[in-house]
Amino acid sequence: MNSKERVMAVINHQKPDRMPCFGANCMATYEQMEKVQAFWPRAHEDGEAMAKVALASHTILGFDAVRVPFCQTFEARALGAKIKPGKLPGNMEGIPGIDHPPTFKLDDTPVFPDNFLSLGFIPELLKAVRILKKELGDEVPVIAGIIGPFTLAGSLIDTVPLLKATFKAPDKILPWLELGEKAGTTLAKALIDAGADIICCEDMTASPELIAPKTYKELELEFQTKQFDAISVPTILHICGKVDPIVKWMAQTGPDILSLDTKSNPKDIREICDSDVVLLGGVDVATTLFLHGPEEIKQESKRSIADGIQILAPGCAVGPGTPTENLLAMLEVAKAH
Repeated sequence: MNSKERVMAVINHQKPDRMPCFGANCMATYEQMEKVQAFWPRAHEDGEAMAKVALASHTILGFDAVRVPFCQTFEARALGAKIKPGKLPGNMEGIPGIDHPPTFKLDDTPVFPDNFLSLGFIPELLKAVRILKKELGDEVPVIAGIIGPFTLAGSLIDTVPLLKATFKAPDKILPWLELGEKAGTTLAKALIDAGADIICCEDMTASPELIAPKTYKELELEFQTKQFDAISVPTILHICGKVDPIVKWMAQTGPDILSLDTKSNPKDIREICDSDVVLLGGVDVATTLFLHGPEEIKQESKRSIADGIQILAPGCAVGPGTPTENLLAMLEVAKAH
């Protein structure tokens, strides 16, 4: 099988020739950038550079998918949020984030701009997907990322006011969730038109480590479900942290794949969640992949597979300083299963 056939076999609950290996989140590293001579910050803002860096996860690593973008700011920037550059210690280029103070307040009236898809760097993201699709065809799936409604709402009005409103004024959050859903869904449809094979929704702020499970059920479930219902290609849902308290509702929203942080054990998730959703994940990014060596990575990968992971992957976005040999160790394990 080629990479796309392998990934689609798992999504369709068929037997692949071996386990797929890729990341649902950012897979870019400095070593990959050096190899392909394309770098941040340009690869956050320019479609050609973005595609070049994304391709490295297949051409350099041999992973079974490529993924853009590398940050969570595209919709927020287009909707008017302030963005800060991703500077790291030592003047290394990192991932852009949301700046403070927030542009909007909870009591403001959110507005979805008619020209949303032409704002910020969204045109460059769509360009990158078109380049990737032309380059890869039906050999390797192109994953395109969107931001979930709850997280996007927090990007616009700031996370702290959003979290306070979940128990003080939940009705005031609904217009922002509506805006977040519409923005993500509109972008997802444009990404599909550009050639994306899979849409990954990242909704980090919806984690039970930040909000009560009841809040997810009563506020976010409706909007995530609406979003996935509108997307015509396979989907991935990624929420950071230990998602055991909300995973049954996460599965109800309709994704084909759940991307798990390593704080959740896939064996426990499968017992809680009676859905046939595919489980992706396996290796901790902050410690094992970044700080440890290939042997520790192989052992953690094998344990995750034994516990029920069906697509071997980093548990979240890869740290840009992660060594290539560590990522290749994951692929080696996947190839043996």
